[in-house]
Amino acid sequence: MKLLRYGPSGAEKPGLLDADGNIRDLSGTIADIGGSAISPEGLARLAAIDPASLPKVEGNPRLGPCVAGTGKFICIGLNYADHAAESGMAVPSEPVIFMKATSAIVGPNDDVLVPRGSQKTDWEVELGIVIGKTAKYLTEAEALDYVAGYCVAHDVSERAFQTERQGQWTKGKSCDTFGPTGPWLVTKDEVADPQDLKMWLTVNGETMQNGSTKTMVYGVAHLVSYLSQFMSLHPGDIISTGTPPGVGMGMKPQRWLKPGDVVELGIDGLGSQKQHVRADG
Repeated sequence: MKLLRYGPSGAEKPGLLDADGNIRDLSGTIADIGGSAISPEGLARLAAIDPASLPKVEGNPRLGPCVAGTGKFICIGLNYADHAAESGMAVPSEPVIFMKATSAIVGPNDDVLVPRGSQKTDWEVELGIVIGKTAKYLTEAEALDYVAGYCVAHDVSERAFQTERQGQWTKGKSCDTFGPTGPWLVTKDEVADPQDLKMWLTVNGETMQNGSTKTMVYGVAHLVSYLSQFMSLHPGDIISTGTPPGVGMGMKPQRWLKPGDVVELGIDGLGSQKQHVRADG
């Protein structure tokens, strides 16, 4: 299934995408796309519904973040060897973990805001993992049983805030609008191999990133298991798994997003995003 949330910001309704590309309203069935609705049992109940029996949503509504109630937005740094190289950093011997504020989460086509004082706002297409049930101390073999599905995540970053100021990376990753997710939460049964997905990103029509999850250093099952050794993972938590090469920081000369730019990105089978860049404030 391709589950989604549609409507005005803060008042999104749950829905799903039918085989013909129509949005079907799920608000008469579940409260939102999150919590128990994305548990294995909840997803099984949704899968049993005939999409044609659900009300069809007319028009072209705004799409919100594809999952509600995200308690943790966990990111993995330097998880593609070629991206680590372009960043001038070594491939880590364990996954690099940092957190992105959940207040950064927006819909897949919402504007990206260049924060006040920013000179180095950058782009990163990433595979997002959505957790479906509470997980703790998982083995790698059982990790995927706790995954509800996958989504496109855009890990927008402000590199000066991230690397040139004191402290951790979080403040360069958590500005408002720095976490577009969606358009859909694609349930894991539709993703044959999360380690074989093409991913891409363009700025103003120019290809910047053209990679594949094949080149991840640490794969999905390893990351879910690894994180569960240090913290409980809960339904709706998102793990953003790192980016392939082609970010602005790695270019010579370096390139950065500026107001007026248009960013498009996507992952095969998981949909695409399109964001207009504008100044914040």
